[in-house]
Amino acid sequence: MKLLFLACLSPNTGNHTTAERIRSHIESAGHTCELRDAAEFQSPAEVANLISSNPTFEGALAIHLFKAGRLLLDIQIPFGVIFGGTDINEDVKVEQKRVVMEQVLQKARFAVAFTDKLKEEAELYLLSQSSRIYVQPQGIQTEVSEKFCWSEFLRSSDASIEHVDELRVFILVCGLRRVKDPLYLVEVFSEWHYENPLNVLIIIGPKCTVCLCLFFLSNSVVRQKIDPLFTVEVEAVVKRAAGRACQQPFWRPWISGVPVLARDIPGNAAVVQHEFTGLLYSSPQEFVHQSHRLLSDHELRERVVRNGKLYVEEHHGLNQERETYRRLVDALSARKSGYKDAVQNNLVLSALPN
Repeated sequence: MKLLFLACLSPNTGNHTTAERIRSHIESAGHTCELRDAAEFQSPAEVANLISSNPTFEGALAIHLFKAGRLLLDIQIPFGVIFGGTDINEDVKVEQKRVVMEQVLQKARFAVAFTDKLKEEAELYLLSQSSRIYVQPQGIQTEVSEKFCWSEFLRSSDASIEHVDELRVFILVCGLRRVKDPLYLVEVFSEWHYENPLNVLIIIGPKCTVCLCLFFLSNSVVRQKIDPLFTVEVEAVVKRAAGRACQQPFWRPWISGVPVLARDIPGNAAVVQHEFTGLLYSSPQEFVHQSHRLLSDHELRERVVRNGKLYVEEHHGLNQERETYRRLVDALSARKSGYKDAVQNNLVLSALPN
């Protein structure tokens, strides 16, 4: 089966990484998957024309209900959609977008949510037929570079401290966008850094002006640096977002044995259990308080590190993710009548997470 797969493919983003991983799952099952950037198309009509001029396409898939899913509304082949925090926490607030996303869910053969919480909110705001939404947490795989040098990395980031091995490093991984609110902690962390210069915060994202104790890396080095970075002595990884949550910044630190500090918003709280898999904070001042706890309470640190790693191993395995998408694409390729019979008899979609 040949599928058209639409997603936002900006370089070095979670969307791009997720799309490539899911494409590999689909192709490992013997299908052909053509991954295209949703930004290439201006309207559903353009995608419909592409499909009609390429009759070899038998199905389609999209990540994001509005950004990519809306482009599939005019096609005459079956499709599925995958959605996350942007759809439910941001786009749903705009009525025009919400109506379109509801139409996408109604027409889609299936939908995949990354968390139970996202499924519940989709049912509340967009669709009441919960049987059409499946929950499949994103899979995670991380590799370590043996050539990575922590000291060299910090020096290349303009860290102006002689003994870089003594730094207490907190890392915030995010694009410098308003929705991420990356400067939320700047003022309070700057004060903390002034009290003790060994406390530093590194923001990894698009390059911008160096400010106080913040060291910014350009996107060109993010993917090469991020995995090995989590294997060295990092005090914690910080998760910030103004109104949405992406799980990806949690996985690599968890699997690498690094604790996570996250803003206490619904999306983060659905993944990070306070004092069990990480620490939550609701204000910049509380961030500093929780950081002090993490630095001084070794038992707490060991507990959240251990439980975070176990959580990833249990819920974010690649094998389960691969099997889920294999079954969903098999359902997509079935004939219309055969698809309905398969669903009714649990022959195709059985064992999928709900």
